[in-house]
Amino acid sequence: MSAGRGQDPLLSVESTLHRATERLAHQFAGIVNEETVERVVFESYTALSRTAKVDTHLASLAEKFARDRLTALAQSKGLIAKPAPEVLYVCVQNSGRSQMAAALTRQIAGNRVHVRSAGSQPGVSILPSVVAVLEEIGISVDEEFPKPLTDDVVRAADAVITMGCGDACPVYPGKRYLDWELTDPAGLDLDGVREVRDEIRRRVETLVAELVG
Repeated sequence: MSAGRGQDPLLSVESTLHRATERLAHQFAGIVNEETVERVVFESYTALSRTAKVDTHLASLAEKFARDRLTALAQSKGLIAKPAPEVLYVCVQNSGRSQMAAALTRQIAGNRVHVRSAGSQPGVSILPSVVAVLEEIGISVDEEFPKPLTDDVVRAADAVITMGCGDACPVYPGKRYLDWELTDPAGLDLDGVREVRDEIRRRVETLVAELVG
C-alpha cells in the first residue's frame, strides 16, 4: 500500500486498519464488541505481514482474514448460525495440500459445506504448481492466500483435517479430527502434484459424502 507524499507509511496503514475496524464493527454490531474487532483486525494484519513479500493490498487481505475470523468466533459461540458443516484443512504452509483440499471441497460440495484452510507456519503464496494443476480442472485460487492457524477457526470447525503439521492444531472436544498423510507438493514436478491433487479429491469426495450424504 502506498502512502501519500510526505505521509508516514505506518500512519497510513494504521488509518486504513482503523477504517477496516469501523466497517467490521458495523457488520458485527450486537455480535462482537468493537474492542474485539479492533484486536482481530490488527492481529490479522500483523500475522499476514510476517510472511508477505510486499505490503501491497496487505491491509485489504487483513480485513478479509479478520472478517472470516470474526465470523468463526461468532459461530463458535453460537451467535451466528452455521448454514452448513464447517471443515478446516491445516497443513504447514497453507500453500499446497490444504489449499487444494479447500478448493476441491468448494468444487465438489458447493454451498453444502463451508470450508476454511490455514497453515501452522504459513508460506508467502500458493505454490505455482498447485495453482496450475487446479486451473487444469477449472478451479481458480486467485483470491486465496496462505493464512495462519488461529484458535477461532478451529473452534468453529466441525471437522479438522490435518496434513503433516503434527500437533500444531489445538484439540477441542466434540469435533472430528482426521490426519491425511499426503506428500508435500513442494518440490514435486507437475505429474507428482497432479497425483497429490487426485488423491486429495478422492478423500474430499468421501468426506463430503459423510458430512452431507
